Amino acid sequence: MSQPETTQAEPGKARVAIDAAQPKVDALAPILQALRDQVALRVVGQRGMVDRLLIGLLADGHLLLEGVPGLAKTTAVKALAQALELSFSRIQFTPDLLPADVLGTQIYDPRTHAFSTHKGPIFASIVLADEINRAPAKVQAALLEAMQERQVTLGGESYPLPGPFLVLATQNPLEQEGTYPLPEAQSDRFLLKLRIRYPTRDEELAILAQAGKPLAELQAVCSAEQLRQAQALVHGIWMEEVVQGYIVDLVRSTRDPADYELKDLVGRIEVGASPRATLALSVCARAYALLNGRAYVTPDDVKAIAPDVLRHRILLSYEAEAEGQSADDLIALILGALPTP
Repeated sequence: MSQPETTQAEPGKARVAIDAAQPKVDALAPILQALRDQVALRVVGQRGMVDRLLIGLLADGHLLLEGVPGLAKTTAVKALAQALELSFSRIQFTPDLLPADVLGTQIYDPRTHAFSTHKGPIFASIVLADEINRAPAKVQAALLEAMQERQVTLGGESYPLPGPFLVLATQNPLEQEGTYPLPEAQSDRFLLKLRIRYPTRDEELAILAQAGKPLAELQAVCSAEQLRQAQALVHGIWMEEVVQGYIVDLVRSTRDPADYELKDLVGRIEVGASPRATLALSVCARAYALLNGRAYVTPDDVKAIAPDVLRHRILLSYEAEAEGQSADDLIALILGALPTP
C-alpha cells in the first residue's frame, strides 16, 4: 500500500501521525467487517449503501436514504441497529403524525396537580425515521433541534439525547404521491444523502433464492464504547493540507463556478453548498479512508464520497431543472474539471 506524499515542511509530523493511527485502524477492521457481514445476512448486495451507513456511524452524522419502495432501505437500517449494542426505535412517518408523537410531551396528572414528562421515540441511540417525507413540514422541523443540538425541549426544559445518537431516515422520491419536500434547513443537517439503486441481475437472483427461507439471527458485534473509540479515531486520520485545499475548492466551486473557470456550471446552481458541507466532506473523507483500512486521506477518498455529501446541499437553477440536469450531473462536472492534487 503506497503512502501519501508529504510536504517538505512537515514530513515527520505526517509520518508520526500515520504510524500512530495505523495500528488502531487495523484493529478496527475486523469489527467493521463483522458489521458488514451481519447486515449481509439480511440484505443482498447494496455494498455501497452499507459502507455509507458505516461512514455515517464513524463520522457521527445523520443519513438520508432515498429510493423507491422495495430496495431494502428499512431492512438495512434495522439490521445495522441489531448488529450494534445500542437502543433502537422506529418512527413511521405519516401525514397525520404530530411533533409530540416524535419528541414526547408533558402530561398533566390531576391527582398530583403536576406535569410529568413522557419521552417520545426520538430518545434512542439509533432512530429509524421511516418515510420521513410523508409527514408534514411541522413534524420534520421538530427534528431540527434533536438532530443539530442532540437534545429535545419539552415544557421549557431541555433533555439530552443518548449518545451515540444517529438518525437514519428513509425517503421516497418526491414524484411519488403523498410526499412532502424536506425543509432546506433540515436537509442540510443530514451528513450524507444516499441514492439507493436497483440491484443487479445476479443480486436479484440471489434475493429470489432466499425468498421464503427463515431469517438468520443477527448478533451484536460492536458495543457503544467500541463505536465511540472508532468515532474518535476518525479525527486522527491524517489529511494533507493540499487535500484540505481540494475540499475547500470543491465546495466553493458550487458557489462561484466562474472563479474556477467552470463555464458549464455558470447559471446552473441557484444556491451553492455552505461551509457545513466543507466540514462534512472532510470528516466523511476521513471516515472513508478509515473504512478502507488507511490512516491517511487521498484525493480519491474525497472524490468517492463527494456526491453523497453535496447532492442535497445545492439548489439547481430553473434553467438546469428545465434541461433535466440533476445535482449529481453538476457534481460530476465539478469533479471532472477541477484539478486533482
